[in-house]
Amino acid sequence: MSAEITLLVNPTAGRGRGAHAAQPAASALRAAGFSVRTVLGADAADALSRLRTAVREGTGAVIAVGGDGVVSLALQALAGTLVPLGVVAVGTGNDFARAMGLPVGEPARAGRLAAAALKEARIREIDLGRVAGAPGRGETWYGTVLCSGFDSRVNDRGNRMRLPAGRFKYDLAILAELASFRPFPYRITLDDGPAIETEAALVAVGNGSSYGGGMRICADAVPDDGLFDVTVVGDCSRTTLLKVFPQVYKGTHLSHPKVTVHRAAKITLEAAGITAYADGEPLGPLPVTADCVPGALRLLS
Repeated sequence: MSAEITLLVNPTAGRGRGAHAAQPAASALRAAGFSVRTVLGADAADALSRLRTAVREGTGAVIAVGGDGVVSLALQALAGTLVPLGVVAVGTGNDFARAMGLPVGEPARAGRLAAAALKEARIREIDLGRVAGAPGRGETWYGTVLCSGFDSRVNDRGNRMRLPAGRFKYDLAILAELASFRPFPYRITLDDGPAIETEAALVAVGNGSSYGGGMRICADAVPDDGLFDVTVVGDCSRTTLLKVFPQVYKGTHLSHPKVTVHRAAKITLEAAGITAYADGEPLGPLPVTADCVPGALRLLS
């Protein structure tokens, strides 16, 4: 293994915590005898290009410093390679780190853990979701949850709003979407089974358990069992959705009669006018097809 480690840093993650977290993480790695190079990039595309170059040149590991967005970027370069990923989680959501049992908001500790894992070859092979690319686009990898329906409509609306800033924008987007809410007609195909025609408020395809900063929409998902957990919130009313949705923080929504969970290695989702998001990043409009790829990522843990 190369002694040079690549830090992929999002300096704006967690309202600026990413920039501050890089230093203690790098110090922990250097103290363990590794040399460190930092990848920032002018934007996400530039950072990914630089990261892919580092992987091709034989970096010993990539340490993603930031939130789920920077982890998502790292997955695009590391999926299917032998280069392991470490995570210094200092973003807003940090759902990937939580699902993998990694430190959150403790950059020095996370750096020490990554250094020790490299020294001791503590590497966990985990699954990733792989979404087939639309014509002209490559495939996309994700580690936590692919979402569609009410939650993705909230994301769409929030992303269009310039004001207010921060989390309050998405609270307003939820209220606006609730005002016009009605279930969406879905066509869901699991593995090679028959298509399921149903109405649903949302469909979430989990490799990890949570999204949105701790919302345990796929609470029982296991990231190394070779299967997605597919949570379908059915044709509920606005009142029922208001009752069910807050339960996702504890995962107790799974027992509600309007909620069903399927397990599958492959899924195709079809619905008109719905955008899919994975790891919080927009994928594009449905339909999408996702495969659970066993052991696609080597994780320092």
